[in-house]
Amino acid sequence: MADSETISKTPIEHEPVDLKGDVAHLSSVEHLSVLPHGTVDPVYELKARVLNNAIQEIGMGRYQWQLFIVVGFGWANDNFWPIVTSLIFTPITNEFLPSRPPLLSLAQNIGLLVGAMFWGFGCDVFGRRWAFNLTLGITAIFGLTAAGSPNFAAIGCFAALWSFGVGGNLPVDSAVFLEFLPGSHQYLLTILSVYWALAQVLANLIAWPLLGSLTCQEDATCTKKNNMGWRYFVITCGGISMIQFIIRFVLFTIHESPKYLMGKGKDEEAVRVVHDVARRNGKTSGLTIEDLRACEPSGVNQQTDSKAAIKRELAKFNLTHVRALFASKRLALSTSLIMVIWAFIGLAYPLYNAFLPYIQATRGAKFGDGSTYLTYRNSLIIAVLGVPGTLLGGFLVELPKFGRKGTLSISTILTGVFLYASTTALTSNALLGWNCAFSFFSNIMYSVLYSYTPEIFLTKHRGTGNALTATSNRIFGIMAPIIAMFANLQTAAPVYTSGALFIVAGLLVVILPFEPQGRASL
Repeated sequence: MADSETISKTPIEHEPVDLKGDVAHLSSVEHLSVLPHGTVDPVYELKARVLNNAIQEIGMGRYQWQLFIVVGFGWANDNFWPIVTSLIFTPITNEFLPSRPPLLSLAQNIGLLVGAMFWGFGCDVFGRRWAFNLTLGITAIFGLTAAGSPNFAAIGCFAALWSFGVGGNLPVDSAVFLEFLPGSHQYLLTILSVYWALAQVLANLIAWPLLGSLTCQEDATCTKKNNMGWRYFVITCGGISMIQFIIRFVLFTIHESPKYLMGKGKDEEAVRVVHDVARRNGKTSGLTIEDLRACEPSGVNQQTDSKAAIKRELAKFNLTHVRALFASKRLALSTSLIMVIWAFIGLAYPLYNAFLPYIQATRGAKFGDGSTYLTYRNSLIIAVLGVPGTLLGGFLVELPKFGRKGTLSISTILTGVFLYASTTALTSNALLGWNCAFSFFSNIMYSVLYSYTPEIFLTKHRGTGNALTATSNRIFGIMAPIIAMFANLQTAAPVYTSGALFIVAGLLVVILPFEPQGRASL
C-alpha cells in the first residue's frame, strides 16, 4: 500500500492544476489533512475533489434549479410548523384552559429534537433519498390529523408527531442540496433561507383571516363552536405540506448524493448519478470510474463477501462519524463552537418568538389595541420584514473580507440588540417597529447559519454534523417552554434572556476557525 503522503498527491487528469490555490485550500482546512490512525481518509478526500470538479464541470443547470425548489419546501416547513404552533397557542389555550399552556411548545420541541437526531444521523446510514421524501410526508399526515384534536393532550401529541418530520428537514435537505451544488453557486444555500422567511409570511397570511376572525377574543368565553379558526388553519397548513410532499415524491426524481455513494464504496453508482445529472442539464460529463479508482492506492480492493458486508452494516452504528468531527484540535473547536452557537440560539429564539402573539396580545391590551385581529395583522407585518433580510444575507456572505462569519456575527448580535430595544416600547406601534427590526436581522442570521453549518463538514460526516448541531438547538429549545412555565411572560424577563443569548452567540462566531467563502465543500 502506498503511504498517505503518496496517496494525497496522486494526480487527477481532469482536475485543473493550481498549486497555489491548492496549497491555500489545504491550509484553510487542515482538518482534511491525513491524520494518524486513518482519522481522515485521504482517498475519500481525493475522490471528493474529483466529484466536486465533475459537478462544477456540469455547472448550475436544470436539475439543480429544480432541486432548489423542492429543497426549499424543507426549509419552508422548518419554520412554517413552529410558527403554526406559535399562532394557535393562544386560541388553544383559551379553549382547552390547560394548567400549563407551554406544554404545547414543549411537545413540539421534543418532536423536533427526536426528528433532528433520527433523520440527521440516519441519512448518513440509509442515505438521503428516503429521508428527503419521508420527512415532508410525516409532517403533512400528522398536521392534517391534528385538526380533529378533542383536547389539549391530543393536540400536544400531534404537534410532537408532525415536529418529528419537521426536525429532519434541515439536516437532510442541506446535505442533499450542497452535494449537488457547484462550488461557484454555494451562496444559494444561503439564499434558500428565503423559503424560511416566506413560510413565516404564508403562515401569518393564512392565520390573519382564519384566526383573526374565527377565534375567541381575549377574556371571552371560548367554546369549540366559536373557536374553529385554529382547526381550519391547521387543515390548510397540513394540506400545503401534503401538496409539497406529492411534488417531491411524484413529480421530481431525487438522486442519491454522488459523494454519499462514493463514501459508501459505490463508485459506479456515483459516476452514473453524475452522468444523469449532466444529461438532465443538457450537458455531458467526462467523469469515469477510472478517475475515481485512480485515487486509490494500488493493491487495495473492496471486500465483497457476506462477512464483510455484515461488518459494514454493523459498523454503521458506531461512533465513527461523531469521532471524525473531533479529529483535530481545530476541527474539535469548530464543531464544539457551532454546537454551542446553535444551542444558545435554540433557547433564545423560541423563548421570545414562540410566545410573540401572546406578548403582543397582552401588551396590546395594555396599550388599548389588543384585539385578536390586530395581533395577527402585526404578526404578518413582522414576518414580511424577514424576506428582505434573507436576501441581504445571501449578498453579504459573498463580500470579500466579510463572508459567512462576519455576516453571521453582526446579524446575531444585532438581533439581540433589537430585542433589548423592544423593552423600551411605550406604544404598540413602537413594539411593532422593534419586532420588525428583530425579524429582519434574525432572518439574516438564520440564512447564514443554515448555510455555514453544513459547509464546514465533510460530506461523509455532514449528516451527523448537522444532526449534532440541530440536536443542540432542539435540546435548548426544549428548555424555552419549561422556563416559560415558571417565568412571568408579562414582564420583559424572556426578552432580556433572549437578547443576552443572541449577543453571546454572535461573539462566539468571531472565534470560529473556518471561513468557507469561495471554497467548494468536500
